[in-house]
Amino acid sequence: MAGRRATWARGTADDSEATKVFGGGAWRASFHHELVDDQEKRRYDVEYCSTDQVRFARHDGKTWQPARIIDVPPLVFTEAMRDVDLFVGVTSIATDPQWADRGEDRFSMYWHRTAVAELTPSAQVRRDALARLLPRMAIADRVDLAERYLRVRGNLRAYRIHLGSGNIMMEPDDRYLCIVAARSQTGRLHLPFDDDPMLATILSKAIMLAADDRITDPTVLSQLRPTVIG
Repeated sequence: MAGRRATWARGTADDSEATKVFGGGAWRASFHHELVDDQEKRRYDVEYCSTDQVRFARHDGKTWQPARIIDVPPLVFTEAMRDVDLFVGVTSIATDPQWADRGEDRFSMYWHRTAVAELTPSAQVRRDALARLLPRMAIADRVDLAERYLRVRGNLRAYRIHLGSGNIMMEPDDRYLCIVAARSQTGRLHLPFDDDPMLATILSKAIMLAADDRITDPTVLSQLRPTVIG
């Protein structure tokens, strides 16, 4: 599990706890999670997990002693919860636009609910960053920042990009637009921070959609055609 500048250590395959040390080694946060067995697939590996509690412990020189939340230093608490919130926000299946096309399965309700949900704390920080960045960009006259969405006016359509999941809905019929971002590179976007890959993804999509008449990918173009109702 990747944190902001360090990693969370995970135990054995049967362990459901990831840990990270803060405060110069004086405090430890434990992020509990449960593996989710997808019974609809006949395979032996587990692809998903559900999140659970975050607990803190203090190092007494020999062992780790459980600590009450009220006793955790504010900086340790905020750093740990920032990591947890960012991890959950980035790895959630709600950030995968292809889930919209999977039909009815055991995770579809979660996907639809989370893909357009109220913003998490990390997504709110992302919105604040966009408010500062967008006026300086070439697409400034084509975007509007709303409470949960970044609205982009293209030449073919208008779009709403959810600031939490990064998923795109096309106006006026609110159809999902599936654009799968490349995982190996972020293009030519150079941001002054690297702890929020979703921000780079949203900006990349906004830049592309602002010039949607220049898109050549046939998979994306097929989705931009208006829906014909017979």
